[in-house]
Amino acid sequence: LGSHHLRSAMFRSALIASAVATASAFAPGAVLGVTSTTRSTSAVGPKMQAMSAAVPFLKKPSALDGSMVGDVGFDPLGMSEVADIKFLREAELKHGRVCMLASLGCLVQEAVHLPFPATSNPVASEAFFQVPAGGLWQIFAAIGAVEHFSNNFAMSGETMFKSGRAAGDLKFDPLNFGKNAAAKERYALAEIKNGRLAMLGFSGMIHGNFITGKGPIAALTSLDWHQSF
Repeated sequence: LGSHHLRSAMFRSALIASAVATASAFAPGAVLGVTSTTRSTSAVGPKMQAMSAAVPFLKKPSALDGSMVGDVGFDPLGMSEVADIKFLREAELKHGRVCMLASLGCLVQEAVHLPFPATSNPVASEAFFQVPAGGLWQIFAAIGAVEHFSNNFAMSGETMFKSGRAAGDLKFDPLNFGKNAAAKERYALAEIKNGRLAMLGFSGMIHGNFITGKGPIAALTSLDWHQSF
């Protein structure tokens, strides 16, 4: 009998303890637990749009997620919101490559050029208009051929990447710089940075041609460095 009463008392104690434990989940003291849950939920929930690393006072465009080499969230005109991001990267790379060559040509032609009247002008902005019309059409035709054949005549952002190729990848690597994966990524970043710099640099050279009537080297060497500003 004593043993029966003992077991009954223990059962009642366990039942009361369970009831208290269950009730404590709804007690005011559980607010801390709710707060913690709310915080953890908000940590994985929708966040405010991040700011651009390149232009800190503008929001980072959603299409620029950092997956592309050289992506620093710079898109003040919102081009990535209306055009395919791969198409835009392809355009950026091609313009950068052309401007790297153009910047070099702008500098070299001041000292080295073909011995013909049409190719002897050291000022690039003037030399362009001295090229015979036939020569210009040949250049434009060659550019168009490269564009069309390199993309198998798929010229829109929706079609030119259906093969799975990366933007700007024309399989041109005669020196095998891309054999090493780490080196390839480093060179890709160097290309995009130098291309962006070349686009700005070439624009500056051409405007310098218009303003001074001289090539970039002649314009720099003729400056009066003793002039006080």
